[in-house]
Amino acid sequence: MDPSAPTTDRPEMPDGYGLPDSTQGLLGWDEVEARLVAAEHYWISSVRPDGRPHSVPRWGVWLDGRFWYDGAPTTRHTRNVEANPAVTLTLESGTQSVIVEGTSRATRAEADGLGCRLSGAFGKYAGAGYSPGPDSWAGEDGGGLRVITPQRVLAWFNFPKDCTRFTWTTP
Repeated sequence: MDPSAPTTDRPEMPDGYGLPDSTQGLLGWDEVEARLVAAEHYWISSVRPDGRPHSVPRWGVWLDGRFWYDGAPTTRHTRNVEANPAVTLTLESGTQSVIVEGTSRATRAEADGLGCRLSGAFGKYAGAGYSPGPDSWAGEDGGGLRVITPQRVLAWFNFPKDCTRFTWTTP
């Protein structure tokens, strides 16, 4: 079994939501991940130090099973996740839903490896005027690069028939 592959089951929901009793119709991770890769707009929610929620739209890329994004370390979002790395990442649709629960951490990417691959993936924003180069995330501060590692994903494209929970186990 691929250690990076999630386990798949039905989420827990109260009676009355109409979730099927069987696993027939569960989504495959490949079809959910394809939507994470293709999306251009994402929402990240974090928790402020006083416990209040904070949500912000972000550009980013899904690569190697994780979400990569960048921004200034002085933003409210970054200050939140430095104190509490727990986040949710969602796509725009409420009917074609993908909800990623995970942790955000600061990182770096050298130009001759991950930086080159990230730069290529961020090419989807070139028409909007954002096209970082392979060296954008190298150096001491990593150019504000952050990565969200998923722990659990809830997804549905035809609720409640295909409502699926994906879970990763950490070694």
